[in-house]
Amino acid sequence: MTRGAGRMTLIIVGVVALLIGALFAGQGANLIPGSSMTGDRTWLYIGLVLAVVGIVLLVVGVRRRRNDR
Repeated sequence: MTRGAGRMTLIIVGVVALLIGALFAGQGANLIPGSSMTGDRTWLYIGLVLAVVGIVLLVVGVRRRRNDR
């Protein structure tokens, strides 16, 4: 895998993790109805952790890109 592909993979996985984490957190916080996850605090915490992991992956991917220039 090339450096560019590795960075792009980190960024894509980071975005996906952030979006899914936000969805889970929204459902767990009872902000997004229509699921068995709605209102369950467990999903709020799982979503928050997943969103933080996504942010970390995004930061790592973007910083790698800047350092390679």
